[in-house]
Amino acid sequence: MNGPTEQEKAAPEETPALAVESLTIGYGSKAIMAGIDFRLRRGEIFFILGGSGSGKSTLLKTLIGLIPPLKGKVSFFGQLFDGDDPRGQQALLQRTGVLYQGGALFSSMNLRENVALPLRIHTRLDEKTILALADYKLRLVELGMAGDRFPSEISGGMMKRAGLARALALDPEILFFDEPSAGLDPVTSHQLDETIRRLNHSLGTTVVVVSHELASIFALAERIVFLDAASRQQLEVGDPRTLRTDSPHATVREFLARGGDDSAKQEPPATPA
Repeated sequence: MNGPTEQEKAAPEETPALAVESLTIGYGSKAIMAGIDFRLRRGEIFFILGGSGSGKSTLLKTLIGLIPPLKGKVSFFGQLFDGDDPRGQQALLQRTGVLYQGGALFSSMNLRENVALPLRIHTRLDEKTILALADYKLRLVELGMAGDRFPSEISGGMMKRAGLARALALDPEILFFDEPSAGLDPVTSHQLDETIRRLNHSLGTTVVVVSHELASIFALAERIVFLDAASRQQLEVGDPRTLRTDSPHATVREFLARGGDDSAKQEPPATPA
């Protein structure tokens, strides 16, 4: 619900949605990955890629403040995301939304109540407005008729979309996705990709996705960052279509080319998941 600052309004083209500078990530004193540098344009769809053990999930956790960086800086909208400033960090977090791998819905709440929860915590809106907004967010992800249903009563694809509706509750400017296609069949995964694409286009939301699914990468990603477990370094930032053939790093080319060009193709779904 927090809008851009006066500084951002003055130079919107010059202020990235997210800037990562000389970042080292890890746990305690153990570094997993170093030398991470990239900047996201507002409204961009950006993927974080890499093999097992490359630190993709650790980078995501660092970006959303679950673990502190060992070195370097993370900034949102030109403002430092600093754990030493909890109030400022929380204000920036309210401008983001996160869809976790399993949806992370509360089983004791129906879908409407799950989506309403962030609004109850972070706003002073009255209950009628909160419930109306929760229903609106569910309609955005094509679950407008499912508000009274509980997580145990819906499919995996619906669970992901309900989690997405909750991530949208506070009108985030950046959406983070942690392996959104995990556990989904190809058709349902494609449907979720289309939902992400539609929301990005209609709302102008910046999207950051951790994934290894080639179909989603080539369907959605404008750019990627590739993390290499062997060197513990960022190898590439760029368009995956170009990097698939032109990257100087064989690891990147092989990762993006596995399965051939046809690996990114999917048939359009007939009905929502």
